[in-house]
Amino acid sequence: MAFCEVSQEQTPGTDAYAGDFGFKVLTAADPAEKTKKLNAEIANGRLAMMAIIGMFFQDGLTGSAWGDWANYTASPLRAFENELGVQAPVGFWDPAGFTADGSVEDFKRRRATEIKHGRMSMLATMGYITPEITGKFPGYLSPSAGLKFADVPNGLAAISKVPAAGWGQILAYMAFCEVSQEQTPGTDAYAGDFGFKVLTAADPAEKTKKLNAEIANGRLAMMAIIGMFFQDGLTGSAWGDWANYTASPLRAFENELGVQAPVGFWDPAGFTADGSVEDFKRRRATEIKHGRISMLATMGYITPEITGKFPGYLSPSAGLKFADVPNGLAAISKVPAAGWGQILAYMAFCEVSQEQTPGTDAYAGDFGFKVLTAADPAEKTKKLNAEIANGRLAMMAIIGMFFQDGLTGSAWGDWANYTASPLRAFENELGVQAPVGFWDPAGFTADGSVEDFKRRRATEIKHGRISMLATMGYITPEITGKFPGYLSPSAGLKFADVPNGLAAISKVPAAGWGQILAYMAFCEVSQEQTPGTDAYAGDFGFKVLTAADPAEKTKKLNAEIANGRLAMMAIIGMFFQDGLTGSAWGDWANYTASPLRAFENELGVQAPVGFWDPAGFTADGSVEDFKRRRATEIKHGRISMLATMGYITPEITGKFPGYLSPSAGLKFADVPNGLAAISKVPAAGWGQILAYMAFCEVSQDQTPGTDAYAGDFGFKVLTAADLAEKTKKLNAEIANGRLAMMAIIGMFFQDGLTGSAWGDWANYTASPLR
Repeated sequence: MAFCEVSQEQTPGTDAYAGDFGFKVLTAADPAEKTKKLNAEIANGRLAMMAIIGMFFQDGLTGSAWGDWANYTASPLRAFENELGVQAPVGFWDPAGFTADGSVEDFKRRRATEIKHGRMSMLATMGYITPEITGKFPGYLSPSAGLKFADVPNGLAAISKVPAAGWGQILAYMAFCEVSQEQTPGTDAYAGDFGFKVLTAADPAEKTKKLNAEIANGRLAMMAIIGMFFQDGLTGSAWGDWANYTASPLRAFENELGVQAPVGFWDPAGFTADGSVEDFKRRRATEIKHGRISMLATMGYITPEITGKFPGYLSPSAGLKFADVPNGLAAISKVPAAGWGQILAYMAFCEVSQEQTPGTDAYAGDFGFKVLTAADPAEKTKKLNAEIANGRLAMMAIIGMFFQDGLTGSAWGDWANYTASPLRAFENELGVQAPVGFWDPAGFTADGSVEDFKRRRATEIKHGRISMLATMGYITPEITGKFPGYLSPSAGLKFADVPNGLAAISKVPAAGWGQILAYMAFCEVSQEQTPGTDAYAGDFGFKVLTAADPAEKTKKLNAEIANGRLAMMAIIGMFFQDGLTGSAWGDWANYTASPLRAFENELGVQAPVGFWDPAGFTADGSVEDFKRRRATEIKHGRISMLATMGYITPEITGKFPGYLSPSAGLKFADVPNGLAAISKVPAAGWGQILAYMAFCEVSQDQTPGTDAYAGDFGFKVLTAADLAEKTKKLNAEIANGRLAMMAIIGMFFQDGLTGSAWGDWANYTASPLR
């Protein structure tokens, strides 16, 4: 070790310091090849550091250099790893160590108990959910007791309505379930197989899969019903009405800054559960400071990537140019000691330059800066709330950037470095389409299993097909109407008698369900669909979904998957609308009291979208807020229309001849297009711009209620004696302004990104996207 250290010069600046010792394997005459080899050494070294730590851990744990799990045969953790309920990706999971003694008898007893608890929980969960969604049965539950189904409350309160005879029936049914079949250890029933068609099969693998599914669903239901009991017991409402929970310490801080719709006060870790105001205020001050640092750091990451570096020297004395400072975490390596001193001094100044003790404005984030304070308390609160929200976003953003940078060595996390990632294993499969590419946020394919991917793909295709048929079945009768005549002459059932949507299920006779199931079975068995066949991948030889040209065939199969995905989303939305409103299309006419309807007759509400507020800004129904935002929108739209035309016109028509400013010797031809034009605006020009803006603001009364406040300044182009024509023109202005806001933001982005007013891709030579 000593020889390796002292046998060659390794001071900073030498080849050896950077890893090049002149060994043939790690150096080369070609600089690019040399860099590649040294990079490979670092990458392999990182892998080896992870590997050797893992080997040490395995060796110490199992006494084998490779920690071979096969050598660990006596572990009680292996006793039950092939039992039902052991499923990927967790495997056998017993964090409480109930099976650590390896007792098969205890395991079987607990397993039988788990299955029964799961069954009861599945029934109970459905019993909770169903009446909330579908409503109650009509008529009497108990005619003799005069008890209607509608009289039974949802949730735990239903217990109060169960008569003694009802408890007897419940207990008798439980006893029947226990004694009606042999369930002693070793029997099929003991392991959950009662011979029901749905939970058994002639194929052992299929039977195991079904019993595993029951256990998994039962576990989920146990969690669900416990949560429902907790909500119900806590709030007295089957669905846990938060309005009833007035005394909760979780509500102690729900009127503090940072509590914003739609989430409200959110503290999943329970930091505020003790109700301590002192602790809350201390954490709030810490959150605000972290948010401020993160906002600065995030902008520091982004800005040089988009706008480039400043010209010239950052430190003339050190010969350090701005261009020499790398983006991202690597920039830290260029900060000199004096720079760290300046950073720490500034942080200290921020801490001590103003009183921040508890109770002061500064402690809550208000330093008297014009941008973060206001004479109006509501406006001040809004600004301070916005700072907290932006700070939270920035904390998430900067952590993500650090992670990308540390992981890939690139400030923006170059995906090209992830060539071996299992997330890339399926990026050339059907369904991978621009602009998203391969998208698996839940990580289902993270194990790289082709078999699992193919099985899920086949399932996705089938679900998509069913959803496409179902979606069309929902839409068609709404648009085209029903067939004439009888659907079932023998039952006297006309097509016109079948309601649209979910309610149609009530009209399906037993023979109809038989036909549906028979058709489904035919689709499954009429063609070979085993893995590897064309049909397994979705190609049944139908002309519409296949082709002699492989590219055309791939395009068609991709289109089916994409349409199927859309249909799955569509049919779920239709079910939700139908269940919520009792109408197949979720008839908007039923939502008369919705605050979303408060502004549906305002300017800017145009076909085909209608009133559109996906962020819910108007959900509170405040006319004052709407009018203020509308006035702001109109002004932003006007500025954007002018700016967009200012961008486009000189690109198309060229510049004016002659001088823009004879006194300054500035010609129109000297002014660059796009953002760069700002550099040519003299101080007097900025004065003219600001003066014109002020004139526009004060030259006409724009207080709420005036025509000007709504956008009508009496200009001939935007007004008219005919009210309908006037409305049409003002609507057109808003629509054009919205388009212009989108356009100018896109132009700014292109210009800032590429240095060209029109975003010339040829100028973007250094982009990692290339």
